Amino acid sequence: MAPCGSVLSRAENFIWLTARVLEQRRFEHDFLDGDPSTVETALDAYRNADGGYGHALEPDLRGPVSQPLHTAAAVRVLDGIGRCAGQRVERIGRYLTAVSTPEGALPAVHPSLRGYPAAPWIPVQDAPPSDLLATGPVVGTLHRNSVWHAWLFRATDYCWNTIETLDKTHPYEVRAALAFLDGVPDRPRAEAAAGRLGTLVREQRLVVTDPGRTADFPLPDGYAPREYHYVTDFARTPGSLARRWFSDAELDRALDHLKSRQQDDGGWDINWRRWAPGTALEGRPLVTLEALHTLRAYGRL
Repeated sequence: MAPCGSVLSRAENFIWLTARVLEQRRFEHDFLDGDPSTVETALDAYRNADGGYGHALEPDLRGPVSQPLHTAAAVRVLDGIGRCAGQRVERIGRYLTAVSTPEGALPAVHPSLRGYPAAPWIPVQDAPPSDLLATGPVVGTLHRNSVWHAWLFRATDYCWNTIETLDKTHPYEVRAALAFLDGVPDRPRAEAAAGRLGTLVREQRLVVTDPGRTADFPLPDGYAPREYHYVTDFARTPGSLARRWFSDAELDRALDHLKSRQQDDGGWDINWRRWAPGTALEGRPLVTLEALHTLRAYGRL
């Protein structure tokens, strides 16, 4: 256990008190030198026979069926434990190929979700379009792990074309674009695209650079009243291309603010709409793990 009262020890108590088994095992692996095999075993409970993942792995999509966003979350978990390779990724690749759009990219939501509960802002369409929200993180993570799969060729082209032609965006799309740009092998092209993206973020005021003046920044259409995004939501690690978008003073303020948002129970809160009782309960450990990873990456733990 960490020293009594520290950020980490309070977060640990919160995780043991409230988190799903998967997030408990991830915390154990990431901060207590736990066995990665236990994380993979917990993740397998969400895996379906088609190679995708379901069962509300991403809390705002309920029901058992495999979905691109669930599978993107699973890829991130495998990346975090160094298991993003081999037969497990072959199975995922087959699923990604089966649910891709005619462009070879992923929709955010596959029509198989119809009939199951989902957040009211998530539409279920019969022929959903390609979406960077699902495609970018998967492609970037697979590239970072030097995965080769035929699905990646057209999906990578889709990500480049979408990111390099963005003229209006929103924070979640920016985060998906960064997940791609931070992992893709063509570093000069990624740096150029990230520079352009950072200019859009600043011009459209999508990031709160001064947490003491949050109300001065606009919220994108459809976002919840507290659904602001801060510097640490984009520059999650010092090595991210988004770190270049912000001054040292802006980053320091953001890290102080992130640390201050730890709640009395040791966890961090979600900032998006609560539409069902379980989604907030399951979402809070996820954002708590993200906060701990960011604080550790910058030496704040």
